[in-house]
Amino acid sequence: MMDIIEQLEKKIKIKFKDRKHIEEALTHKSYALSKGEEKFNERMEFLGDSILNTAVTDFLYHRYPNEDEGKLSKLKSQLVSKSSLYKWAQTLKLGAHLKLTENESQANPRLKESILADAMEAVIGAIYLDHGFEKAKDFVIKKFSQAKRIVENDTKSKLQELIQKKFKIPPSYTIIKESGPDHDKTFHSQVHIKKKLLGEGLGKSKKESEQAAAKDALKRIRKDRRIFI
Repeated sequence: MMDIIEQLEKKIKIKFKDRKHIEEALTHKSYALSKGEEKFNERMEFLGDSILNTAVTDFLYHRYPNEDEGKLSKLKSQLVSKSSLYKWAQTLKLGAHLKLTENESQANPRLKESILADAMEAVIGAIYLDHGFEKAKDFVIKKFSQAKRIVENDTKSKLQELIQKKFKIPPSYTIIKESGPDHDKTFHSQVHIKKKLLGEGLGKSKKESEQAAAKDALKRIRKDRRIFI
C-alpha cells in the first residue's frame, strides 16, 4: 500500500531521490515545533517562490512574444498569486499530504488559502532541490501551458486604469467588516472614488475581497454609466 509521499509522487509524476526534500516541503512549522523537529517548509517555500517566478517569467516571455512588459507583468502576477497556487494545490488535494498539528486539523486549515499556497511553493522548491531547475520549471510550465488562453483577471488593475483615466486619481479600498474565526475569516471590502461607492465584495483574504469589490464596480459601471459620473 502506498504511503502519502508515494501517493503525491504518483499525482505529480515525479519520484524523489531523497524523500527528505518532499517531507520537509509537506511539514508545517507548528507540526515540526510540536514534535521537536528542526525542519519545516518555510525555507523551502521561499526557494520555491523564486523558482516559480523565474519559470513563469520564462514561460510567458516565450508564449507571448508580442506582448509588452506591462501585460506580461499582469499575467505573471495572476499565475503566481496565492489564489492561483491555492487552486493548484486543491487539484492535487495537497492538504491530505500535509503534516499538521491536531489542533490545526480540527480548525480545518487544510482549506485555508495561505497554508495550501505556501505548501505548493514548497513542493516546487523540493523538486528543484531533488532534480534541479529544469525539472522544476517543467513541472510549473506543464501546469500553466495546459490553458489554451490565459485571461487576465486582475479586476483591480482594470478598474484603476478606468478610474484614473476619468478622475486622474486611483480608487480607494476599505475593509468594512471581518467575520468568522481566525483560521477561516471572511473580509468585506468596499471601493470608492472620492466619496462615491462603486462596488462591494467578499473574500477569504483582504486582496480577494478587494478584487471582488473591483469586479462588482466594473459590473455596475457597465450596467449604468451614470454611476461613473
